[in-house]
Amino acid sequence: MKISILTLFPEMFEGFINSSIIKRAIDKNILDVELVNIRDFSTLNNKQVDDTPYGGGAGMVMRVDIVYDAIESVRTPESKVYLMSPSGKVFNQGMAQDLSKCKHLILVCGHYEGIDDRITNFIDGEISIGDYILTGGETASMVITDAVTRLIGGVITKESLDDESFNDNLLDYPTYTRPYEFKGLKVPDVLISGHHENINKWRFEERVRRTEERRPDIINKDNK
Repeated sequence: MKISILTLFPEMFEGFINSSIIKRAIDKNILDVELVNIRDFSTLNNKQVDDTPYGGGAGMVMRVDIVYDAIESVRTPESKVYLMSPSGKVFNQGMAQDLSKCKHLILVCGHYEGIDDRITNFIDGEISIGDYILTGGETASMVITDAVTRLIGGVITKESLDDESFNDNLLDYPTYTRPYEFKGLKVPDVLISGHHENINKWRFEERVRRTEERRPDIINKDNK
């Protein structure tokens, strides 16, 4: 899979693509991350990419022509293009699974007061990572890249993915390791029983309990 990230600040991604699961996926040739500097497509003085908004208002707006040229420089017939935007559909695990099936994903990072709205005519959609405002789309694109990458076949083991949070609209079950007792808190007896059927039953019940307690908005009642 290839992910092209269009940004004004490619230097922000140096640590991100050179560590942890992202780096391992790149090293295995499972993932190709391309950083595209939007400023390279400006023909204006000092590589300016923004201008004052029509109708007045605070801040500056990124120009549609420059961002369009940046997109077209990497777009292929297989590309899916998404703008990082607070107006977009809120990102979730289901969306991550869908995007992980793309051959080429292009993520466009806005900045300043955003991008001229005409850019929406040349993309496949807008994605938000939550109901809050960030300085730019770079952090959001990292979140999406991380969530998508770990779902690509061969990046991590299938077993690690099977019981994760948000599978079947449930949170993950609690996990424990040594020491068995810490400050009077013991590991649940069922986990050291060796009875795998009981362990699996306990884990499922914990997933339901946790979700009802912490995220009742996502629980699928059919799982009960």
